[in-house]
Amino acid sequence: MIREIKREAQSGLVWILGLLLASGAASWWLVVAIQRADAVQVVAASLVLTFLFVLWFGLFIVNPNEAKVLQFFGDYVGTVHEPGLKFANPLLTKRKISVRVRNFETGKLKVNDKRGTPIEIAAVVVWKVVDTAEALFEVDNYEDYIHVQSESAVRGMATNYPYDTYTEGEISLTGHLGEIAERLQKEIQDRLEKAGVKVMEARISHLAYAPEIAGPMLQRQQASAIIAARQKIVEGAVGMVEMALEMLSKQNIVRLDEERKAAMVSNLLVVLCSDRATQPVVNTGSLYT
Repeated sequence: MIREIKREAQSGLVWILGLLLASGAASWWLVVAIQRADAVQVVAASLVLTFLFVLWFGLFIVNPNEAKVLQFFGDYVGTVHEPGLKFANPLLTKRKISVRVRNFETGKLKVNDKRGTPIEIAAVVVWKVVDTAEALFEVDNYEDYIHVQSESAVRGMATNYPYDTYTEGEISLTGHLGEIAERLQKEIQDRLEKAGVKVMEARISHLAYAPEIAGPMLQRQQASAIIAARQKIVEGAVGMVEMALEMLSKQNIVRLDEERKAAMVSNLLVVLCSDRATQPVVNTGSLYT
């Protein structure tokens, strides 16, 4: 694999000053040679000016958070990271590559989760180039490569986890966003290792059931929520009834036999668990008549 070689380039300001002085002197020489009609000196001055003109192409600018990859007739020479006006061999080709932090969002992908339920999922990936040589020479187009591999990682992760969890301890796409984001970042990084790219963050930006099953699944979620709420209500009601019977027994407010306790428990559970306002009933007789 081709690894990045950091290279220091010469200051361009010094070269500009030297080239200006040399070009001025060579131009004056050419003018004098033409005036004297000296063919030899005219040719020599012209060659010097041509050489100086070629040297001007050695100047290049490196912007902040940018790099220039240098190649000599196809051979990789090195990468210049230091910003400013620089000078290198004019025969070197200089390719610009950004090392800024960038991000993109994958399209909404339609996949089946671990249980086979069709869902829609998309993710945001934050990345930057850390090895310019690998990014340019190890893959054909590193930006397209990043997009394709990221979408592939999102698809693979979505098929390994359920959309929602119904058993305790199971990791789901909706219930464990932090863990899913970490695993997605690692999955994408493993795929992009050879492209000289570092994945700084990856997180799910869109997650929903596919349109054809959105209605039934919403009803299922609502039913699950209702059942969970009822369970909490019943647990609380049983605790309150137990506390009421215990307090009545300790304070000797009233003595209840088993049948009356059963009636009281029934009435309290109806009052506490009902989702409507209760209607009071006045009992003018006794429990046994």
